[in-house]
Amino acid sequence: MQYKTLKDLIRSAPPALREGPVAVIMVEDEVELDTTLRHHQQAGFTAVVALMPAEFQLARDLQESILRVDYDMTADGAMEQALNTLIDPLAGQWIYYCYNAEYLFHPFCESRNILELLDFHAEERRDAMLTYVIDLYADDLEACPNAVSLERACLDKSGYYALARKSEEQHGHPKERQLDFYGGLRWRYEEHVPKAKRKIDRISLFRAKTGLRIREDHTFTDEEYNTYACPWHHNITAAVCSFRTAKALKSNPGSTYDIETFKWHNSAPFEWHSRQLLDLGLMEPGQWF
Repeated sequence: MQYKTLKDLIRSAPPALREGPVAVIMVEDEVELDTTLRHHQQAGFTAVVALMPAEFQLARDLQESILRVDYDMTADGAMEQALNTLIDPLAGQWIYYCYNAEYLFHPFCESRNILELLDFHAEERRDAMLTYVIDLYADDLEACPNAVSLERACLDKSGYYALARKSEEQHGHPKERQLDFYGGLRWRYEEHVPKAKRKIDRISLFRAKTGLRIREDHTFTDEEYNTYACPWHHNITAAVCSFRTAKALKSNPGSTYDIETFKWHNSAPFEWHSRQLLDLGLMEPGQWF
């Protein structure tokens, strides 16, 4: 189904959108568009919404099952405007968001789907889930000039760290249960990445509620949504495995000629399996066994 605007989608209120959980895929280009959509369908989302330019093409098998909305992701504030338009109409439902060439992984995702994950997380009295955006990149940039290859994907197996998130309202004191996380290509090539874009934490899964709003830095106006865990124990975290940074670094004229390869001594082939991410500490199951 194709809609001209987000308001048209909301007005039509297709049953899959009302049932949730909803995956919102923000399409910046056509790189791995179809695989991104299929991945999140297979993860168990009831509805997959693709925000994409009208001229982009979808594979035939996706044309009826995807809720497609004509949308320009290059406009200023496109991410915040889209999600904030959806939050109030979808109040009470879980929403996930990512960009094309990004793939959600959660603990035990090979045998437990997104519905089971969110049911457990809700029982823990949590309305949001921290995800780490883990950079993926092709191992050979001559063979893969845009740095994207599902078959030859690599990730950094170390080099991740966290810093206290300071509160301006509290005169620079650290915020409770909030951290800024760094690592991956944004850390290794930080000279090419604006300071405000270097963090790898994102609250990609959240329960919509009336009045909630997302900000440009991927945090929410309700500070509890921005926490990595509840006060009494650790919670589940997930990973969004993403070619987006590698793709941007190789398409940007200011950085592409400085990068002959993304591989270094801490690179490892990506196995496309949650066990590898768990073993590397890039997500955790919390109390979910």
